[in-house]
Amino acid sequence: MAPHTLPWICVALLVLLASTSSVGARGTRAPKTVNPTDGFTAVSLGESNFELQRPYNEASGSRYSFDGTVRKLWVLSSDKPHDRQSHTSPRTEIRMEGYDYSSGVWQFEGYGYVPSGTSGVSIMQVFGGGETATTLMLHVYNGVLHYYDRQLVEDNIYDRWFKLNVVHDVDGSMLTVFIDGEEKLHVSGRGGDSHYFKFGVYAQNHDSSFMESRWKDIRILKKD
Repeated sequence: MAPHTLPWICVALLVLLASTSSVGARGTRAPKTVNPTDGFTAVSLGESNFELQRPYNEASGSRYSFDGTVRKLWVLSSDKPHDRQSHTSPRTEIRMEGYDYSSGVWQFEGYGYVPSGTSGVSIMQVFGGGETATTLMLHVYNGVLHYYDRQLVEDNIYDRWFKLNVVHDVDGSMLTVFIDGEEKLHVSGRGGDSHYFKFGVYAQNHDSSFMESRWKDIRILKKD
């Protein structure tokens, strides 16, 4: 090899190494996160805005606790509905009261926690649809968060706190779900004239015998 070719070989190797390093860095780059609440204003919430729905024959303390920070909601698959006249599945949910909406862009924010073993359950919903009761539900099946019983929203949901933001653009008929600041779902709405937010546990198909979710730092926001 001619001596004058060595510098060019060294330069080529350096360029190759830099390119490989750049690709590796891109491959391991952290997911892009955003603040979904930018441009929104939080509404005022008091305890009267947190309406508990539980099996009609159970006292609130037997299916719900609140220590001032964490709201813990649980239900059994053998429990009664929340109302004597209802034929729906067992639930212990908080219905956000006082902020029903029919237009604009609204957002639910909260930190959720689902203990391992809880499955076949809705943990959050946007109530009100055209031909269906809801326009969005988030179900947990075997540690995976789903949009209804369909596409995956977030894997490995068990035994950890996660930040959930659900944005509902009523006029645009779109819903966007963020987990820990990362967009995970963007779907069309399902119509409906009036909506509100709910969270907790509401038994679905293939439900576990015991279902629980925990929540803290709940906020409702409206786009400015």
